[in-house]
Amino acid sequence: MVILNKLLAQIFIPKFFSTMSLESSKRVAAYKAVDEWVKPNTAIGIGSGSTVIYAVERLKQRVVNENIKVFCVPTSFQARQLIISNGLILSDLEAHPELDCAIDGADEADANLTLIKGGGGCLLQEKVVASCAQSLIIVADYTKDSTKLGQQYRKGIPIEVVPMAYVPVKRKIEGLFGGSVNLRMSVAKAGPCVTDNGNFLLDWQFPTDADSDWAAVNRDILMIPGVVESGLFVNMVRKAYFGLADGNVTERC
Repeated sequence: MVILNKLLAQIFIPKFFSTMSLESSKRVAAYKAVDEWVKPNTAIGIGSGSTVIYAVERLKQRVVNENIKVFCVPTSFQARQLIISNGLILSDLEAHPELDCAIDGADEADANLTLIKGGGGCLLQEKVVASCAQSLIIVADYTKDSTKLGQQYRKGIPIEVVPMAYVPVKRKIEGLFGGSVNLRMSVAKAGPCVTDNGNFLLDWQFPTDADSDWAAVNRDILMIPGVVESGLFVNMVRKAYFGLADGNVTERC
């Protein structure tokens, strides 16, 4: 029995503490960003993803404790439900076309704070909201902080396309840039993953052995007919907060 308990501890305890450390790192990054960037009586963009949950958690605390008013513009259905469930003021870009800041996550950030976003399928609305904000603030854990794109995030760059064009777009991207492009399939239903906007998602697994000019790559992708938006966020980030496992936060501008 003693031997069995030791074996179980070796299997489960490290995994438990690793998970807790990762979640803690997300929380400290999100809390610090909200404390430093959210001001009373402003409109802010609320991104999507697991780290943004903690940003909304902290925002709710500030609204309650400081009695401040903040108008929240969501980037997805998930973000909208998060705002509503926390009792925050839901708004949109019609009422608030100019935002003080947008707080969002990322799948990966390189040394220049070029981002890969869209792993959760919300890249189009995320980019629209980010473009309306004076400052795009990124919150993430330490596993998203890379020197080069593709160093840690292996699923590729998401690209949102109109359904009828996914095959031509796939072929053109592979012909222009190399790598492989795959249609993202749904997990809980048969068929492709469909975005909040009714489009398909392609995931481009790009060659990682060369230094790419991501601004030029992004422009070229967006010029392909049928492409709605890419998951490359280039020269958009004002500041990024990466939570560390030890409770500290790395900040990059």
